[in-house]
Amino acid sequence: MARVISVCLPMWPIDRLRRAGDTPSCDDGPLILAGRTSNRRVITAACARARSLGLGPGMPVSKAQALVPDLRVLQADPRGDLAALERLALWLMQRFAPIVAVDPPEGVVIDATGTDHLHGGEAAMLDAILGRLTLSGITATIAMADTWGAAHALARHAGAVTIAPPGTAREALAPLPLAALRLPPATVAGLADMGFQTVGDLMAVPRAPLTRRFGPEVTRRLDQALGLSGEPIDPLRPADLATSRRAFAEPIAATETIARQIGRLVGDLCAQLESRGMGARRLDLICWRVDSAAQPVRVGLAAPQRDPARLTRLLCDKIPSIDPGFGIEIMTLTATLAEPLAPRQRATLLEPEAPDVTGLIDVLANRVGAAAVFRIAPVASEVPERSVARVAPLSAIPEGWPDHWPRPARLLPRPEPIETMALLPDQAPHWIAWRGSRHRVARADGPERIFGEWWKREAETRAVRDYFRVEDESGRRFWIFRQGDGEDASTGSHRWFLHGVFG
Repeated sequence: MARVISVCLPMWPIDRLRRAGDTPSCDDGPLILAGRTSNRRVITAACARARSLGLGPGMPVSKAQALVPDLRVLQADPRGDLAALERLALWLMQRFAPIVAVDPPEGVVIDATGTDHLHGGEAAMLDAILGRLTLSGITATIAMADTWGAAHALARHAGAVTIAPPGTAREALAPLPLAALRLPPATVAGLADMGFQTVGDLMAVPRAPLTRRFGPEVTRRLDQALGLSGEPIDPLRPADLATSRRAFAEPIAATETIARQIGRLVGDLCAQLESRGMGARRLDLICWRVDSAAQPVRVGLAAPQRDPARLTRLLCDKIPSIDPGFGIEIMTLTATLAEPLAPRQRATLLEPEAPDVTGLIDVLANRVGAAAVFRIAPVASEVPERSVARVAPLSAIPEGWPDHWPRPARLLPRPEPIETMALLPDQAPHWIAWRGSRHRVARADGPERIFGEWWKREAETRAVRDYFRVEDESGRRFWIFRQGDGEDASTGSHRWFLHGVFG
């Protein structure tokens, strides 16, 4: 089932000017933007302070100035707002999903089908989008539903973050006002005169009388919101993006045919990238079915690439996730993220070729997710759980911090308490009991004393840990420690913990 995100930006013209530094904040006085409707000069946007004074879009500017004498009035710029909205949509496309389009005048729509798991689920994906917009100083509300119409309505007439679970669009839309259906104001007023107040009121009546009285627009919008008729999203594709497209005289559905067409698309795209001196970091393949539904596929690369064989293989690995339905009639392939890639010599007669692991990283990242592929880098900290950090697979590892100390292959996220029998102050235990199993210690090495980082945390001013490497009679090796130095109670509780397991 399709899942669509609608982002509503109710203060977009004001937020855009503030981000560009063209206008001061509301603290300096209420602000409105003015434009013309026929011969009238009316408000097109108002800041929060102006709205609190009763001003809003559609009100004549002369009336607003009479109500608020110190009102600041700037000329609206709809073209500038739309151009900035397209840039915002492109930014969202490069980070969240391959199918993104503007929903003017104050919104963006995202086809999130099959992409939410890459961001930790639907709720996490909405939180990530809303959080980034808020940090950028943009006021936004957001909703996810089965259809564009339902998500659009919920984003503008429900809470700041709304998720309608799959199959619940009818229940979510029923209590919303008629304006949520994207109907013209005159139609909404006509429906209100006949006693209709909510979307649920329209659902309960036959369609034929509504069509005869108001035309097909009312039932069309209602069917689109309920998913009874399609409403494809035309993805934003700026002219400067490298794109290849193939349309077929007859729909295709066989796996082998799709793979063959992918190879041709990749060949055309790599030729464009080579002429520009660029390499792809992210590819979006969109398969348009005969029923106007889109099947998007996105692959990422660890480094810029334009090798047709590698790119074709990565895309063909995703073919099982494509549902061709009754057939695919158009396929487009776009390099939504590209970086400069200069030709280079891979090896010389004097120097061997350096190993290239980018292909392995690409395969793993596209199968299990980019967040699951990482490297461990040392961090300047003596405390074990703070001494390593996850970095991108191809990131440079910082030097200067010693990493030769023996550390376990598996470090537990949190030290787990264990039971032991040991002599104080610095003897290794004779046995340990961990997770219900008792292990008799055959060999031990230690202690390695680690002091707390008093310059970071006041609670660690006198903290001490004594670490031991122990091996039981079956050969299993553990990394355990005792809190405290074994003599002074102020250095720790003297309890024992298991912190890691050696391979």
